[in-house]
Amino acid sequence: MPLTNNKQVLKFIDDAAKLVAPDRTVWIDGGREQLDALAAEAVRSGELIKLNGELLPGCYLHRTALNDVARVEHRTFICCRDEKDAGPTNNWMDPKAAYAKVGEIFKNSYNGRTMYVVPFSMGPVGSPFSKAGIEITDSIYVVLNMHIMTRIGKKVLDALGDSNDFVRGLHARAELSEEKRYICHFPEDNTIWSVNSGYGGNVLLGKKCFALRIASYQGKSEGWMAEHMLILGVQRPDGDVKYIAAAFPSACGKTNLAMLVPPKEYADKGYKVWCVGDDIAWIRPGKDGRLYAINPENGFFGVAPGTNAKSNPNALASVRKNTIFTNVAQNLDDNTVWWEKLDNSPPKNAIDWTGAKWDASSGKPGAHPNSRFTAPAANCPCISPEFENPQGVPLSAVVFGGRRASTAPLVYEARSFRHGVFVGAVMASETTAAAAGQVGVVRRDPMAMLPFCGYHMGDYFRHWLNIGKGLKNPPKIFNVNWFRTDAAGNFMWPGYGENLRVLEWILRRCEGGTTAAEEGKGVGKPCPAETGAVDTAIGYLPEDGAIDAAGAGVGAAQMKELLNVDAAVWREEAKGIGEFFNRFGNRLPKELKEELEELKARLG
Repeated sequence: MPLTNNKQVLKFIDDAAKLVAPDRTVWIDGGREQLDALAAEAVRSGELIKLNGELLPGCYLHRTALNDVARVEHRTFICCRDEKDAGPTNNWMDPKAAYAKVGEIFKNSYNGRTMYVVPFSMGPVGSPFSKAGIEITDSIYVVLNMHIMTRIGKKVLDALGDSNDFVRGLHARAELSEEKRYICHFPEDNTIWSVNSGYGGNVLLGKKCFALRIASYQGKSEGWMAEHMLILGVQRPDGDVKYIAAAFPSACGKTNLAMLVPPKEYADKGYKVWCVGDDIAWIRPGKDGRLYAINPENGFFGVAPGTNAKSNPNALASVRKNTIFTNVAQNLDDNTVWWEKLDNSPPKNAIDWTGAKWDASSGKPGAHPNSRFTAPAANCPCISPEFENPQGVPLSAVVFGGRRASTAPLVYEARSFRHGVFVGAVMASETTAAAAGQVGVVRRDPMAMLPFCGYHMGDYFRHWLNIGKGLKNPPKIFNVNWFRTDAAGNFMWPGYGENLRVLEWILRRCEGGTTAAEEGKGVGKPCPAETGAVDTAIGYLPEDGAIDAAGAGVGAAQMKELLNVDAAVWREEAKGIGEFFNRFGNRLPKELKEELEELKARLG
């Protein structure tokens, strides 16, 4: 029976059923009894493997098809009426053509299958930040993951009422054909179509599809922002908590920072770090002229390999119950899971992610490099008490970062909100040995949103600038680089929990004070001691001793090198920025062109 009388919802369900032709339809009410029955059904069919109930209670293992193990950017499309509105960084398809072409693939694809209707809320149900969606799927794996990653069930439909403001998501596993795999976004229609995939990033339509690609377009239209950002809170010994949102491209330690464990000396003083979100932030201006953020998700969809007791103990604790693992190795001796760098004791009797017998001596990985865990946020030991706050948390700072061997210093502060938008717009990382192709190639990823912005990135930059103009109390903006290396290629900063030392300087900078430039003292001269910053060509850097680097085992000479700004290197960087900006043509805001020219002038 339908769980709502909303005519628009019922029409969407009816139209989808006519297209995919299911044998039966099941509405997901969000109740535990229904979800447990679906999990048991998926175990019987082999879609899920139930793991050790004592060691991993409520946990399951899933294996995807061998040709379906990651997001497929080249099969991901923005389907808006005017190709120019998709911009040069998105794949575009005409909406009429997409509906016709992909509709043929969807046609009768549910024959012999059940159609599951999953009402879901991105954000706490009823929050002014939140948005509703409905995902139609033929996969129990998707249903159970959506339960972990979002708020699902009848309560979502009750909050929606008669409104037409919901995102329409349609997914079908179909034949799992690579050639016929499409992930299509129709931002002007609030619609997502995903076909021929069973991998989470392509089929959990609340994830990147809704929470970033569709929501970024909604935010532009409605005056808010959907960002690829973690949100964390730093609690000082006096109990005061300040919040930071931060954007990083992949392989830059985003989840580790979101769940940071303070160094012992900081923990002993009473410092705590609270995780509000590890991946996505929805941000709105508040009545007080500040920015407020929520995490629209309800769980973590994390990469398993490399997650261990040292790199991220909080993430590891989060996956110990009620978690779905995808494409990791199965230890047959105790029916648990294992992945590379979990520990130094790989199982002797195991099945790898492909379903084949495996042991470490084979030389092949037991878990796929992009294997995942889907874990409830409530499991995380450091989940913020403000996680469910419908009004969000106030942002003191926004941080951008990338992986740069020599160019970017450990940390610097933007001169203004406008300059901060420029800093985010030119974000870049250098490729590592883990990526295919040449090592050290600079890849620009503005605000870490290049694959996820649902419209023209030039307009996206303009939206950032417009938001900033309306703020009486904007957050300060910073750039960090945990990955600077010495002449031998060794990282100079220890990272992990030691990053709190840098965050503490960032928050002190957000609490007032002036800079040397603001006082007319000129570039390169120290600011007043209480502010802890020096003005340079690229922005404000920590003055000597402003960051407690000695406590992290970093000497004065090494710290000086971590904060060095080489004008010659930055002049080359400016050339690369200019070439990147050229991609956006006349839709690049003039303010960013001006910021680039001002940077060049300061560099001499």
